[in-house]
Amino acid sequence: MTAAEIIKKSFTKEKFHRFVFGTKEKEGAGKQIIVYGLLICIGFVYLYPILYMFSTSFMNRDDLLDSSVKWIPSTLFVQNYIDAGKSMDFWISLLKGVVIAGAPTLCNVAVCMLVGYGFARFEFRGKKILLGLLIFSYILPSQVTMIPTYVLYNNMKIVGTLWSFILPAILGNGLNSAIFILIFYQFFRQVPKVLIEAAQIDGAGYFKSFVKIAVPSAGPAILTVFLFSFVWYWNESYLTSLYVQGLSANSFWVNLVVQLSNFDTSFNTMAQTGDAATNLNECVRMAATSLSVLPLLVMYFFLQKHFVESIDRAGITGE
Repeated sequence: MTAAEIIKKSFTKEKFHRFVFGTKEKEGAGKQIIVYGLLICIGFVYLYPILYMFSTSFMNRDDLLDSSVKWIPSTLFVQNYIDAGKSMDFWISLLKGVVIAGAPTLCNVAVCMLVGYGFARFEFRGKKILLGLLIFSYILPSQVTMIPTYVLYNNMKIVGTLWSFILPAILGNGLNSAIFILIFYQFFRQVPKVLIEAAQIDGAGYFKSFVKIAVPSAGPAILTVFLFSFVWYWNESYLTSLYVQGLSANSFWVNLVVQLSNFDTSFNTMAQTGDAATNLNECVRMAATSLSVLPLLVMYFFLQKHFVESIDRAGITGE
């Protein structure tokens, strides 16, 4: 028997089909190669800007001018981070950013959870209409209501204060509150009604049933809403500048994202006073960008496992 006959006998059509597509018990090697290849390509699209940002942030001016230096800097030039941190007032801006994003996020979680529980557990007249209005409010672009909202906040004397973020969140109208209400609504619909009914038979009222039964079981949804809300408030530079900062150059509430948008001006001003050793270049910009996203990366690093599990249990398919 020749080698060609042996190969032809070994690789039949059925074996080739099992090798590529697999069986019910095991996935085929060909399918896995395609799936992992697509995941690697998609992951590279997302990772490329981050890798470029961190790589460039550690370069000096000579590396920028040297065409032979592409990804790996000749030396780790940490002075870029020092200059960027001084220009952005990093630690103070970081603390203010945590307060700006954290305070309305906590209000968002508490209020949206209460509203979502009400929609899920109670039947009342006009419920479907209110749910439709809720979805419509999420679809409606924020740019449409931006100017009327600013006029309202200005008349209420809360422009330039943290209340311009906290007060809407308390009233269930915070940043993207509609989608958070729908997340809690969908989650509480999955909680067995017999648990609530058993608590009511034992003498618990509506609010006590909510606190003792519904809230402890809503851990995955709470974590999901908290992370999404915190990230959205953290990255919202325009509304923060408009409402919280109040378009004032001397405002107290300035976070890292707003500092990053004003980085060129602030860095050049600091350099003219003699506090910086270098002029503004792409490396310092990348260092400032890295500092602005670093808190979120650290948060995701520690909460990534719980975050993925929470999304799976909360029933979110994508965002």
